[in-house]
Amino acid sequence: MLDSRRAAEAGASFSELDLALVDALQAAPRAPWSRISRALGVDATTAARRWERLRVDGLAWVSAYDSAKATTVAYVEVRCRPRAVDSAGAALADMPWVFSVDETAGDFDLLASVVAGDLPSLGRAVHGLIGGLKGVRSTRTRLGITLYSEGGDWRMRAMEPSGDAELSAPRTSRPTPYSAHMHHRPPPEDQALLEALGRDGRLGYTDLGTATGMSEHTARRRLQRMIRDRDITFRCDLAHPLAGLSTVVLYRTAVPHTHLEATGNALARREEVRLAVSVSGSDNLLVMVWLRGLHAIDPFEAHLAERFPHLKVSDRTVFLHSRKRMGRLLDTTGRAVGYVPFALPQV
Repeated sequence: MLDSRRAAEAGASFSELDLALVDALQAAPRAPWSRISRALGVDATTAARRWERLRVDGLAWVSAYDSAKATTVAYVEVRCRPRAVDSAGAALADMPWVFSVDETAGDFDLLASVVAGDLPSLGRAVHGLIGGLKGVRSTRTRLGITLYSEGGDWRMRAMEPSGDAELSAPRTSRPTPYSAHMHHRPPPEDQALLEALGRDGRLGYTDLGTATGMSEHTARRRLQRMIRDRDITFRCDLAHPLAGLSTVVLYRTAVPHTHLEATGNALARREEVRLAVSVSGSDNLLVMVWLRGLHAIDPFEAHLAERFPHLKVSDRTVFLHSRKRMGRLLDTTGRAVGYVPFALPQV
């Protein structure tokens, strides 16, 4: 954990160049420093050095994980006894199949984003492993059906347009359906690559081979195949509260099925939206946004009402603290302080 002295030394915010660097790596997480430096207008040594400082201080990081098409995902609302929220949140964050944990202000206490091999094992894991935690009163599960956008699609939008054009590949707004079951588990070699890149998504091929026990050539060949087949997702994240994005809101919304795909795709293009996913239940679309303060909630909701007249907001939940994001353990400032490798629940 970062102690208070180190946190102070590391600085309480990002510089404009830091934010542009994060934006560049969100656009191209594994691009060589020569390409990143051209986009930012700085030399490659400076870009690499600044990134290393951000990474070591837990301010930003690049990670990797299985693509959505291969996984069964659910969002579990957890209600706890008042004095059990902290211990239950810590226990959830330690579970390798729970990839994100958020403490909330709403009609539930914790949101656990989970992955499993199929629907039966998902049910057993939620009811047995989460429901069995000391202090947990109840759970409600919303099964992920179609993913319109997720954190890997979100951008800081801090680069100059010319730099953005240098790095950004054209994005397709193609929704990704989640799987009801894994057709096959990745072979052990691919799982080893996923774990190593989950810790540091910018590992070079030599270091990647060393970390996985493969030759550099084998690591390169296997990873390039995973990228080509869209079996792996890379993303660059940051300590968002320190970047001025202090407020995270989750909306449970209801959209008529005939408008669901168009609404999900349109929301995915909004700069505030981190997650848009259709889910089971009468509130069939979850939308998560990062905003610059509580004052930004009303204007955002006014935009929703004007732009999406068919969308009904059933509930808003404000996050108090994100304990874990895509396997990365976070402190109260949003800094990365640890990593829990993904693994399916053993049930």
